[in-house]
Amino acid sequence: MANEEIKEQENAEAEAETTQAQTENQETSQTETEGAAAQDETAAEEKTSETDEVTALKNKVEQLEKENADLKDQVLRRAADFENYRKRMIQEKQEAFDFANTNLLKDLLDSLDNFDRTVEAAATATDPKSIADGVSMISKSMVSMLENKYNLVSYGAVGDAFDPNIHEAIGMQEGDVPEEQLAAVYLKGYKLKDRIIRHAKVMVIKPKA
Repeated sequence: MANEEIKEQENAEAEAETTQAQTENQETSQTETEGAAAQDETAAEEKTSETDEVTALKNKVEQLEKENADLKDQVLRRAADFENYRKRMIQEKQEAFDFANTNLLKDLLDSLDNFDRTVEAAATATDPKSIADGVSMISKSMVSMLENKYNLVSYGAVGDAFDPNIHEAIGMQEGDVPEEQLAAVYLKGYKLKDRIIRHAKVMVIKPKA
């Protein structure tokens, strides 16, 4: 009987060890399964995160490409606008140059018309003085218009002091004068406001040596 009890006790211990081993194996298997599941979940989360980053980068690239296209379009439009502006300025400048004297020419037309009428009258005139008076009147009218509207002033008269800055001496002689002065004026000089546009051509008389 003692041997049977010992044998039964050994069998019970063996079964207990087997059960414990099975339990440990199950726990290990469960732990490994849980670890694998956790790894799979982590891998899935990393993959999702990478996908989200790629999508975000693609969206950013698309946005930057759109902004770049918009900026390029703006630059091209501004370049075209500037080119049109430049051409328009050149055209306006050329037109201003071509027609700068329009008002002056219009004012001269009246004098030209008067000259035409004087020439027609001279063909049948019997009094030369009337023709000369008509020409003199036209000349005075033209000079007055040029002075008053365009600030064109003539200068140079016999007896004026000689000034080489505004007079061009084409001859010189000595005489009883205290300083150099104009003895004769061959062509009047003209000033447009304060600028000389034609020097007076004169004969100069200077003091005797």
